[in-house]
Amino acid sequence: MISPGRNLLPRRGGAKKTKKTVAKPRLIANFLPNAPFLVCGQTVFARKQNAKKLTVNNSKEELTKMKVNQWTMGLAAAGVISFGAVAQAEEKPSNQVLTAISGTQISGYVSTSVHWNPGQSTGFAGAAGSSYLAGKGDGFNLDVIQLTIQKPLDEGEWSAGYLAEIWMGPDAGVLGNTLGGGGTAGNISLAQGYIALNVPVGNGLTVKVGTFNTIVGYEGNNSPDNPNYSRSYAYTVGPFQHEGILASYKVNDVMSIQGGVVNAQNTGLGFRRTVQSQKTYLGSVSLTAPDSFGFLKGATLNAGVVTGQTGAAAAAAQSFQNIHVSGSLPTFSESVKLGVAYDLIRRENAADTASLAAYLTFKNVGIEKLSLNTRVEYFDNGGGGLALGGVAASAAGAEILATTITADYQLWANVLSRLEYRWDHDCSAGRSLPGNVNSGAVGVGNNNAHLVALSLVYKF
Repeated sequence: MISPGRNLLPRRGGAKKTKKTVAKPRLIANFLPNAPFLVCGQTVFARKQNAKKLTVNNSKEELTKMKVNQWTMGLAAAGVISFGAVAQAEEKPSNQVLTAISGTQISGYVSTSVHWNPGQSTGFAGAAGSSYLAGKGDGFNLDVIQLTIQKPLDEGEWSAGYLAEIWMGPDAGVLGNTLGGGGTAGNISLAQGYIALNVPVGNGLTVKVGTFNTIVGYEGNNSPDNPNYSRSYAYTVGPFQHEGILASYKVNDVMSIQGGVVNAQNTGLGFRRTVQSQKTYLGSVSLTAPDSFGFLKGATLNAGVVTGQTGAAAAAAQSFQNIHVSGSLPTFSESVKLGVAYDLIRRENAADTASLAAYLTFKNVGIEKLSLNTRVEYFDNGGGGLALGGVAASAAGAEILATTITADYQLWANVLSRLEYRWDHDCSAGRSLPGNVNSGAVGVGNNNAHLVALSLVYKF
């Protein structure tokens, strides 16, 4: 009878049966330097020098952390707190300083210029004119060194950020908000300084508290952000920044609105009225044409108002209204951009001041990296005699036509290179323009003023 599992073939030549051996793991560690040791879950032996070294830290900090973690896990097990909260707490970095500055960005620019005033001995030097031109005629100039430190808002519902913008140099004295008495060349200005807060209301409400740029005007404080190097008269007579609170809300892709309350209409830290209830109010609305508007898609319309009183003494305070309307329109070519702006300044017991300007930008004009920016502005100073450029007031009722052509050529990386020609003409023949004797009548001013300027700005 053949038993199951038996080999039916006979053995060859009486070959001996081979006994299979299995290596048994050592249960006692081998303390020789190069001897193998058992690693669970592996089919081969590893050398001792490849194993991770376990370090026991008995410092007070580690023991305290272990104790805290035990208490935390105990509370989580009892259901007092959730395991999710424990995980989030463990992920927080231990260095709170690094956490506070996380996401901080530093940027800025250095602006220099060369001015030449053809046919004038002093040009725009030391006389009334548009902002940042006085005292720079026929010479080399360091305009300003600008530094911005900021932490933008992130996507969190209750996110917070901040911005601090500082100007250093001659232009800082014109901007205002100067710190200390550094003189004309050593001015330091706190251009902006505010905390930004996001409030999860609707599409998201953004609130600024501190000192921030005004919401009216086609041109901004920073020259590299403007199409031209020199500023318009509308910018010169308008407010630069305010101190207070400003809320911004995006209704949808078409409409955005702003509203705020500030201390005074004019620029300056600490400017406020003696009567607490006398504040200045801001408001603006921005519209953008959607794709359904056909050839008008992308067109913009902006309207804003600043109404209130200056921060001067009670006897000298005046009520002001700055009304601004501007927009951009599509043209026959994508390389041509058209912008228009209208500014009206209404002052208590004085005639209105108005400005109407058109901006035309040509890109890709046949030379790579070259663009042309033009501005034509008609400025009517009315009977108010508002100061131009922060120096002497221009003649009451002056009517000025200013034409500016700026060639922007990007030759060096991070450098904005602009060559500009500007011609200001006093249509009222009142010699209200800066400079000495020129083509107009002999007097303290001119009917025509010319400027050729080279501006170099390095942005970082």
